[in-house]
Amino acid sequence: MRSVIAYIRVSTAGQGKSGLGIEAQREAITRFVEAEGLDLIGEHVEVETGKGADALDRRPMLREALAAARKAKAAVVVAKLDRLSRDVAFVASLMAKVPFIVSELGADADADPFMLHIYAALAQKERAMIADRTRVALAQKNAQGAALGNRTNLAEAQAMGAAATKATANAFAANVLPVVRELQAAGVTATRAIAKALNARGLRTARSGMWHHTTVRNLLARA
Repeated sequence: MRSVIAYIRVSTAGQGKSGLGIEAQREAITRFVEAEGLDLIGEHVEVETGKGADALDRRPMLREALAAARKAKAAVVVAKLDRLSRDVAFVASLMAKVPFIVSELGADADADPFMLHIYAALAQKERAMIADRTRVALAQKNAQGAALGNRTNLAEAQAMGAAATKATANAFAANVLPVVRELQAAGVTATRAIAKALNARGLRTARSGMWHHTTVRNLLARA
């Protein structure tokens, strides 16, 4: 039976005090460990930000989890990859220390470091795109002197919300399409087959659901 050590992280002191997010991550890891027949031998919970080049220096619980995993020759399991980081270089440095399992991606993902790098790159790109869109939208509204909280501006606010939703969907499609193109190049061309391959890789839809031929078809329509 393979041994694993759980690592749970929330990003703010407020979340840590309220337990927001901690129990959800713990439950996800517990369900995953039980389903995969793994031996959970420890848990480390951290309340800290993951940003910055010195993220590991400011995350003592992660350092302890790494040390415990090395000593026990175990893997570190997290609920989602972003609980480690959305920074590709940081994730890569951690993967060089111990094996990682992301319950959201499946038990086999740690056997394919390339895929973990891909997911980390997608997360980093999405974070940058969201930040850029938010900054541009705020700058435009400030320049126009719009008061988004005012009911007289409700229609405009709703239009902006719809535009933001569409932009997010387009950004998600842009991130996933390279994986789909890779599958198509390998001969996987039918939408049902692509959906099956994406599910097998642990990749979820924009709403964290399973892929079907219809969602793949909609994704390709955005290309």
